[in-house]
Amino acid sequence: MSPPGLSVLVSQSLSQEYDLIRRRIRTLVEPLSNEQLWQRPFPYGNSVGHLLLHLTGNLSYYIGAQIARTGYIRDRPKEFADTSNRPKEDVLKAFDHAVDLVISTLEAQGEADWQAAYEATGFGDAKNRLRIFVHCAAHLDHHAGQIIYLCKQMSHRP
Repeated sequence: MSPPGLSVLVSQSLSQEYDLIRRRIRTLVEPLSNEQLWQRPFPYGNSVGHLLLHLTGNLSYYIGAQIARTGYIRDRPKEFADTSNRPKEDVLKAFDHAVDLVISTLEAQGEADWQAAYEATGFGDAKNRLRIFVHCAAHLDHHAGQIIYLCKQMSHRP
């Protein structure tokens, strides 16, 4: 059996990274109560719930709408201002759906797709699809770090 081509290797590697970060976030979020999910431990920061809404919106727009052509319409300000305090299960289900969409979109990329031109409102320097997939993975990991910090802060509070 011959090794996979570069396109398959890139797709598989990025898919594994997205899934790894998703599992890390889920492990942190699952023990939280719904109240903790929406708690802002600092007056200047976000709640874990708002970060999840933001990550869901980010992936759904930059990859879902722009590459997979899902028709998703993003309301970025609402990702940080939503006051509905949706149930944790609903927020995680939407997040999982966004990550699953990214993974299935990655799997659909062929050799020429990685270099296909890419443009999106709010992201002018992507230039190609590979760049946006890498950028979104880094963005996801960045916010996973914030979620780790917020969860640690909440575990130290009475």
